[in-house]
Amino acid sequence: MAKEYSRTQRIGDQMQRELAQLIRREVKDPRVGLVTITAVEVSRDVGHAKIFITVMGQDNAEDIAQSIKVLNSAAGFLRMQLAREMKLRSVPQLHFHYDESVVRGAHLSALIERAVAEDSQRPEAAEPEDAKE
Repeated sequence: MAKEYSRTQRIGDQMQRELAQLIRREVKDPRVGLVTITAVEVSRDVGHAKIFITVMGQDNAEDIAQSIKVLNSAAGFLRMQLAREMKLRSVPQLHFHYDESVVRGAHLSALIERAVAEDSQRPEAAEPEDAKE
């Protein structure tokens, strides 16, 4: 029977908590905005970790790319700090990626709201005969 909550998921969750604090406390670069870590995917061999982030208040692709670049350049420092906080034999290499799911979800939600609003403005004459009775 497979475990429901694997070791890599537990490591990813702990890394997410620790990195959120480390980025807030230790990364002093003004090019990094308010970063939220949305997910951490750790490889099965615990050699690499993909860290998915969103940047609050920065919708410009250049600003987001700049934040990702700064975080990827600080990955070695953050990895060293993680090694101090976490009790792991080896800490995974950190790779930061932008998480588009939040922006995509907001866009889809806006499209749905617009479609519902257009449907509510449509005249009721299009209803079938059976629905009027």
